[in-house]
Amino acid sequence: MEEERQFICGVVEGFYGRPWSMDQRKVLFQWMQLWGLNTYLYGPKDDLKHRLLWREVYSPEEEAQLRTLIAEAQSRGLRFVYALSPGQDIVFSSSCDLTLLKRKLKQVSDLGCQAFAILFDDIDHSMCQADSEAFTSFAHAQVTVTNEIYRFLGEPDVFLFCPTEYCGSLCSPSVSKSPYLQTVGEDLLPDITVIWTGSKVISRKLSLDCLAEVESVLQRPPLIWDNLHANDYDSRRLFLGPFKGRDPQIRSHLRGLLLNPNCEFEANYIPLHTLGNWHRTGKEDVNDEACEYCPERALTAALADWMEELNQPLQAGRQTARTDHRASLASSRSKAPDRSDCVSTFRANTAVAKLPVFPLNSSSPPSSPPLGKVEREAREVEKMSSHQQPHQPGQPLPGSRSGAPTGGGRTQKLPGRGVCGGKGMLSEAQVRLLVGLHYLPHEHGPSAQKLLQDLTWLKTNCHLVGANSKKTQPQKVDEWRGRASRFLSLCEDIAQLHCSVVGGANRAVLYDLYPYVWDLRNTALVAKAFICWLDGRVMSDSSSLGSWRNCFHWCGKATGEDLSGVDSEPWAFKGGVSGEVQMLLPIGSSSELFTHPPPLFPTSRLYNIRPYHSKDKVELYRMVRQLHLRTQGGQESSTAHPDVIGDRCLGPCLALSPEYSFILEDELGVCGCVLGISDVRSFAKRCQASWIPAMRDKYPPKGTNTQTYTQQDLVRLMEEDQGEYPDSLLYHFPSQLRLDALPELVDVSVSRTLLTALLTALKANGSQGVFCEVQPTDHQRLEFLTKLGFLEILRGEARSREGVVLGRLL
Repeated sequence: MEEERQFICGVVEGFYGRPWSMDQRKVLFQWMQLWGLNTYLYGPKDDLKHRLLWREVYSPEEEAQLRTLIAEAQSRGLRFVYALSPGQDIVFSSSCDLTLLKRKLKQVSDLGCQAFAILFDDIDHSMCQADSEAFTSFAHAQVTVTNEIYRFLGEPDVFLFCPTEYCGSLCSPSVSKSPYLQTVGEDLLPDITVIWTGSKVISRKLSLDCLAEVESVLQRPPLIWDNLHANDYDSRRLFLGPFKGRDPQIRSHLRGLLLNPNCEFEANYIPLHTLGNWHRTGKEDVNDEACEYCPERALTAALADWMEELNQPLQAGRQTARTDHRASLASSRSKAPDRSDCVSTFRANTAVAKLPVFPLNSSSPPSSPPLGKVEREAREVEKMSSHQQPHQPGQPLPGSRSGAPTGGGRTQKLPGRGVCGGKGMLSEAQVRLLVGLHYLPHEHGPSAQKLLQDLTWLKTNCHLVGANSKKTQPQKVDEWRGRASRFLSLCEDIAQLHCSVVGGANRAVLYDLYPYVWDLRNTALVAKAFICWLDGRVMSDSSSLGSWRNCFHWCGKATGEDLSGVDSEPWAFKGGVSGEVQMLLPIGSSSELFTHPPPLFPTSRLYNIRPYHSKDKVELYRMVRQLHLRTQGGQESSTAHPDVIGDRCLGPCLALSPEYSFILEDELGVCGCVLGISDVRSFAKRCQASWIPAMRDKYPPKGTNTQTYTQQDLVRLMEEDQGEYPDSLLYHFPSQLRLDALPELVDVSVSRTLLTALLTALKANGSQGVFCEVQPTDHQRLEFLTKLGFLEILRGEARSREGVVLGRLL
């Protein structure tokens, strides 16, 4: 009876998505034992034999894995609860289905499992005709089957039932008046525990009043299936914050509480550590406030322990045999088992069990897909540099916060340099930043709040630094620029955090956290570039190109919380901090510009995107000249003017439209740029009026030699480069992109981010559409633009030029 009275507290693996591996579950059991948790519920939605193929028994190999897992949990003093979800297609009145259900659970019982759960969540309320004739209601059908299974298993001490109405928002018409819950409360055997998630699927808080209400209806204290840290509903969100919003006093109204955490195993250290703190505090009868559960204190304690874990050299998926370094802390804890002989996961379908293919462990590259030139070069450089001393995150990276590069230093750059090697250390400040940016579903951490508040204020008040602002008070301008400086510094910290995670020793953490850190890094790069661009470049009401009121609808104050509402579920507004930053930008509604899969080859190179400055011209000209020579496969003529290629590819835009030129730089300096033209018609007129005459003066005919004709041809080509585009095209797509210096990088997302920064600026100043001309044989660039939402709108056959014109609306 002692076990029956024990408050159930632990973890439920019940999310949608790739289940955890066997190795990860064994590490989980170590954590749970260490932190005083007592129960693990196995119920991953994407385990085929848990839900979709629930009728099928486990194979001998799967039996062996499950038996090992149950024994491992029990050896650490944990209760293993096996859950089955037959609700999608079970026929409640079918004796055959009931027999198959008993057979499946009997098989698991024979493996040593002593606790079970039957789940009827997330299914349709309707019944087939046979069930409608056999039962008075849907609840009656579920309760009848559950009671029979409970008796069949010998009335185990822990037997859980998840109703279809498992939270307040799903109850009709309300919790207290729900016929479904009333039937469950009256007819379900009294020793069967009912699962409940709170007022919502993901409840911000669990109040005593709400729990007392459901306890009264169910005629028993419920067990909370807590989705506070679940992230399976949003691929861009991760929750690293502490267990919060659950007063320890609610224990008196509960049978237990199981946390359904992040899909990514390594992201759950702090949530489970703080859950253990909450559980231990609730067991103690204390009056001292210092001993009461405090989420902030619990977070600080968890961070201190996680720092040690983060800097361990673990492989992806925890597939490394090592001794539990914490076992010596308590003599009662046994030594961690060698996990090298364990299978990767326990599931019916091994294809589903595979880890993502991108090689976060640099020592085991994938066999597919085929490597392109950049990836091959990156791999070779990584092999050559594997014995070099890695950069330490505590030391500043050369040029990481600098402006223009120096001279021709990039000529010594090795392609792919900076691909992660995995030897760095994360600082405490960086870990706090990481947690603050990925906090809780209803609450941002301090760093995320600061990021969003500053961005909102800066864009709302950007008229103070507009291109044609004349009467702004100097102190207001200084205030804007001071706040912008703090915002840019935080964005740089996010970029450095990305580098440190990629370069860290713990590949298991990199494996799980990388997509989220990478996504936020890219969004922060766009936001940082945009804030830099606003100062002196954004147009105000008096401009004919952009109307403040008409084109700056993006200056609204809507945030994720405002859009979703305090009482809404977190999935009402997706994307988390990245999504909210995105929506604060002029093109925030264009999701295809922001949502992409992470690269196959994570790189720890530190990137920065910023507006063009005149001092960048020399380096850009040198860069495009070298690029031209590589593509031509020849040597530069000794008589050729060094500016020839730069003047043709970059010169007109840098001279006449510098406000729409964006620079990409890394630790070594400038490595790429994109150029934009806001109004192609007026730009073409200005080219003919000033740029072409200047080029005729710069490259005058001086004789009849070959070089003279080459220079004369250059001026002619410059005139042709401006192109003649039909009015029908320019009406919808008045702006143009030029990608002559777009970089070729291992992480192509950086190039996408660079282009997104330019589109953001064009949209902010009133452009409604943009086009880009690409050679029909340039398949790589065509694919690049297509993935960003560009569509073919004009082809060479319809005009005098060969290029394909792709466009997209803004």
